Amino acid sequence: MSRSAHPAGPRHADVLTEGHYTAPPADLNALDPKVWAHTVSRNEDGVVSVGGIDVATLAEEFGTPAYFMDEADFRARARAWRTAFGHDADVFYAGKAFLSRAVVRWLHEEGLNLDVCSGGELTTALSAGMPADRIAFHGNNKSTEEITKAVESGVGRIVLDSFQEIVRVAHIAQSLGKRQRVQIRVTVGVEAHTHEFIATAHEDQKFGIALADGQAAEAVRRALALDGLEVVGIHSHIGSQIFDMAGFEVAARRVVALLAAVRDEHGVELPEIDLGGGLGIAYTSEDDPRDPHEIAKALNEIVTRECEAAKLRTPRISVEPGRAIVGPTAFTLYEVGTIKPLDGLRTYVSVDGGMSDNIRTALYDAEYSVALVSRASDAEPMLVRVVGKHCESGDIVVRDAFLPADLAPGDLIAVPATGAYCRSMASNYNHALRPPVVAVNDGEARVIVRRETEEDLLRLDVG
Repeated sequence: MSRSAHPAGPRHADVLTEGHYTAPPADLNALDPKVWAHTVSRNEDGVVSVGGIDVATLAEEFGTPAYFMDEADFRARARAWRTAFGHDADVFYAGKAFLSRAVVRWLHEEGLNLDVCSGGELTTALSAGMPADRIAFHGNNKSTEEITKAVESGVGRIVLDSFQEIVRVAHIAQSLGKRQRVQIRVTVGVEAHTHEFIATAHEDQKFGIALADGQAAEAVRRALALDGLEVVGIHSHIGSQIFDMAGFEVAARRVVALLAAVRDEHGVELPEIDLGGGLGIAYTSEDDPRDPHEIAKALNEIVTRECEAAKLRTPRISVEPGRAIVGPTAFTLYEVGTIKPLDGLRTYVSVDGGMSDNIRTALYDAEYSVALVSRASDAEPMLVRVVGKHCESGDIVVRDAFLPADLAPGDLIAVPATGAYCRSMASNYNHALRPPVVAVNDGEARVIVRRETEEDLLRLDVG
């Protein structure tokens, strides 16, 4: 494979009008442990490995693009969340981040519960052996079929998202001769410091029942009156990729105030409070995520303080980390194709994947890191934009980053922190084949979600 240098775009930039980086890193070969999975390292030959296997070997066996997941890292992060919150709280992994039967089994073995939000996620969870009573079912528009399956399966709780759903779930549960445990999802009016599309606690959005104007209190009132429901708590979720705990403090204060109002009106102290997820991870070196123990300590203190002030017993706390567990455990491996320098601007580096395997950059303006992983390089840094092979100008994987100026077609580059929402949101745009997910652990690699084939595409095309 050729290692000849290509004409390069700008190698240094003091200021960028868009993108994350303002200057090239001191060492392009360095791998920031905040961004990469725990077992990722660069060997003496300069080749990056994960779980004891180098990327060249992985690419040869599994192809590119592909997601490679560090199983030991996943388990360690799951265990850290379980340990941080202890046995007096519940940790629900948010399946929407990434779900497969292997992941469900890991969660079960590490003592976590699971949050699902579709019939497909529920089916996957049950098929992999997750006990139904450790599953919570979310969603703003659950179908009758989904609710029926959830109730019949005996899910631990259904999170009610609207007045219509309160009646719908109660009717289905009663018709099945069951009393379904439920939580009421409320929107608490907190503007999380995140992208507009992933902020979920302000009133002008599709999730939950607003605290404003007494709507949430009315929802609790109606749910308590229905024989098919057992109201066990209040649920709140303020957004995603959040680093600041201030929003959680405001949300907890408002939810506890609702619990106090319920007690005063109905003489009932609801035993649970779910503060959702949304804790951020490091996509670049400038991100500074919080440790699970720090998060647990802060949330427990907030809820305990507010309950003491309201003269309430402290309810059982639940949290729903998804991205915070799986996000950092995986990277996407690509092969470099066309390299196109634009004089005075940047160099476009095209890879064999793109928005079909990572839509987040196009959808959320998400920022990512990238590294040359098939070798080390002492070449100067060049400012690049990593783009995919799809017929869209917005097909961008990494908007602005630095790679070595001797980058060549055939090199392998990797984008870290792609364990969450990349495979989950992957598509067949341009009839692309969705990549495999490969778990790597202690020198062994195995496919846990296989690569799609053209036969898969044609099998669905029945016309």
